[in-house]
Amino acid sequence: MKSLHIVAMTLVWIGALNWGVWALTGWEVGQIFGGMDAGISKVIYVLVGLAAVYTIFDHKKSCRYCGKEQMGAMQ
Repeated sequence: MKSLHIVAMTLVWIGALNWGVWALTGWEVGQIFGGMDAGISKVIYVLVGLAAVYTIFDHKKSCRYCGKEQMGAMQ
């Protein structure tokens, strides 16, 4: 599970960096692979999206700052 978490977080970071670069420059990483219509770009975007969904549900149990132990101590 740790390796899946690392892969998912890496993909989420890639997606976040892509949004930041796009907002600042108007250029997106998917253009390297032929733009939004290229098959490989679609696969990458789908993987980034799935990673985001995975981390939404997995983050709290994997993160030492957001886990149940920490949440109980904060209340």
